[in-house]
Amino acid sequence: MRVVIERDAESVSRKAARLIADQVRRKPDCVLGLATGSTPLGTYRELIRLHREEALDFSHATTFNLDEYVGLGPTHPQSYRYFMQSNLFDHINVDASRTYVPDGRALDFEAACRLYEQRIKDAGGIDLQFLGIGADGHIAFNEPGSSLGSRTRLKTLTQETIRDNARFFGGEELVPRLAVTVGVGTILDARRCLLLAVGVGKAAAIRETIEGPVTAQITASALQLHREVIVVVDELAAKDLRRRAYYDEVEQSQQLLERGRLRELGIGTR
Repeated sequence: MRVVIERDAESVSRKAARLIADQVRRKPDCVLGLATGSTPLGTYRELIRLHREEALDFSHATTFNLDEYVGLGPTHPQSYRYFMQSNLFDHINVDASRTYVPDGRALDFEAACRLYEQRIKDAGGIDLQFLGIGADGHIAFNEPGSSLGSRTRLKTLTQETIRDNARFFGGEELVPRLAVTVGVGTILDARRCLLLAVGVGKAAAIRETIEGPVTAQITASALQLHREVIVVVDELAAKDLRRRAYYDEVEQSQQLLERGRLRELGIGTR
């Protein structure tokens, strides 16, 4: 894992947006895996700015979202389709026919989940998967105990997740109890993963994700098995990391490499 520690949430959002923008510019017809929730909002605002002010072009990109609440239609203000339209899609030049969100009102969920997996495969797979993380270490709606080889499926939400999301619905009793979510195995199939976390409430989850054992109780820890993961966190979310100094050193070396300052790394001095 490449661990990038930024000063604050705003810096985290800018860094993440730059990484996503680099992917889009490098491969205009890329396939992006997208996330919802409060953490990605700053990144989406920055991507909108880059589209408007720097001509970042999404017209050939395809997107797949991680999850959706069961029972909510696309016009429901708390549905993730509505979230994506309001916070990103309506403000950039992405082709609406290539923006996919799981169907929370499917009549046959098993068939719908198989179709979602097939659509990802038919698109060529996810090039860059954007992720947030729950306070209990879950990614997408892969709650603690989820199989690390899981695929898109129905998932029952934990009481902690329901409590965390109650603020968006106006009370716990209004939060759906089921969601459709891509699986941990689906996420690990992505060519690259980008995980964001901000705030002290995510510090324990980030420590366990990066430095703890790989376990189904912290589904984000499965990212340790992935070949290319970038974790971008703010100072508060990084506060419990035991190897903080090393991560800083690695990032300094990465920056020198990217800038071509090889001599400062001892390359080409002999």
